[in-house]
Amino acid sequence: MDRQPKLLVVDDDPEIRSLLATYLEKNGYRVVTVKEGSGMRQALETHRIDLIILDLMLPGEDGLDLCRDLRATSQTPVIMLTARGDETDRILGLEMGADDYLPKPFNPRELLARVKVVLKRTLSPAAGEPSENEPYRFAGWRLDPVSRHLVSPQSVVVPLSGAEYRLLSVLLSHANRVLTRDQLLDLTQGREAEPFDRSIDVLVSRLRRRLKEDPRSPAIIKTVRGEGYVLSASVTRQGPVR
Repeated sequence: MDRQPKLLVVDDDPEIRSLLATYLEKNGYRVVTVKEGSGMRQALETHRIDLIILDLMLPGEDGLDLCRDLRATSQTPVIMLTARGDETDRILGLEMGADDYLPKPFNPRELLARVKVVLKRTLSPAAGEPSENEPYRFAGWRLDPVSRHLVSPQSVVVPLSGAEYRLLSVLLSHANRVLTRDQLLDLTQGREAEPFDRSIDVLVSRLRRRLKEDPRSPAIIKTVRGEGYVLSASVTRQGPVR
């Protein structure tokens, strides 16, 4: 990019907002901070935000509600800050469309590393994602890497979050190959799995719903017991339909 990325920190703790703003600015980012949902909406209207760091526990609307509402109109990446040890909150965050999560308390250096990974995958082609512009075609569906739209066999556009798009593009680029959860985490989020990390399982479940799969017997994204997942379909790359 030819400009410094701008980050939006949404947290009701003024000490955390100040700490993160100072640390992230020292590492080359521009930072806007707000304490709640209305401030977040105003900031998104007045600034070109490249990534949102969103606390789950906020007064009024919580981070889950804000992330869900954001995904209805925007694909701006979100890193959600969650309570340590509360796996349910992390899973709900991913289901609402968060791109990654970090449990509190956290080391600012770890947050910085997550920010770099998410921005790299958002603002430039990433490992495991298609570098060409031709859409993927599979089982009657089409995934366009330019618009990042998933299009159904009935030509209906199905919205995807950034994390869902990355996972589907990785599965398509490795079609008919079994990928472990660790491999999928590395290819989509650039990190190793934490103990009991269920983020890939959550995203696979979301993609199956997008693809109208029968959860008891999915035909496109299959589970390989004890190993991982495989996209079991014929995949081609073709130019857009004109």
